[in-house]
Amino acid sequence: MGNRFKAALFDLDGVVFDTEKYYSEFWGQQGREFHPEMRHLEQIIKGQTLTQIYDKYFSGGLESKRGLITRRLDEFEGNMPFEYIPGFETFVKDLRARGVKTAVVTSSNRKKMSAVYRRHNGFKLLFDAILTAEDMERSKPAPDCYLAAAKRLGVGVSECVVFEDSINGLKSGKAAGMKVVGLATTNPADAVGQFADIVVDDFDAVSYARCEDLLASCMA
Repeated sequence: MGNRFKAALFDLDGVVFDTEKYYSEFWGQQGREFHPEMRHLEQIIKGQTLTQIYDKYFSGGLESKRGLITRRLDEFEGNMPFEYIPGFETFVKDLRARGVKTAVVTSSNRKKMSAVYRRHNGFKLLFDAILTAEDMERSKPAPDCYLAAAKRLGVGVSECVVFEDSINGLKSGKAAGMKVVGLATTNPADAVGQFADIVVDDFDAVSYARCEDLLASCMA
């Protein structure tokens, strides 16, 4: 029987890149300025898209501040280092050498991705497809983005493994009917484990063989 593991689908922040600490800094600053009555906005909004954050926390009298925050965020992201999660580069290169297709599936927009490409010249070479917010009608936790990624790569949902860290992202992968590896980079392992098939700290703890076994387990 051929290999079951045909595609690896990666969220970006907290999965490919260790960016959560930087976003905590950014949204902590916005929270102190615009929501002084609310403690730790940066913790509350983890895993939410910018649209979701705006709809819930910057509506009404604060709606006029969205443009300012967007400009600040664009500048902030333009200067982020985008450091890889430990083991990611080695892992993804090994998958590609084995013929596994790879894709980024992120709620980030193309402008942010341009900053990523400037920081990492060879980034696009690591993936067969990169899906951004502009490619999605419904954001995570809806399954649309992962289903679209599988379609673009020409693989079935049962041949995909999703790598996610946020609760909404984990729910999205499961809703798509895919096996999900949860990274405990943003949320505690016990919280991630409620929505993932396996939980790892980083990519040093996962391998091609482990993903193949994960898919095989659902066929047994």
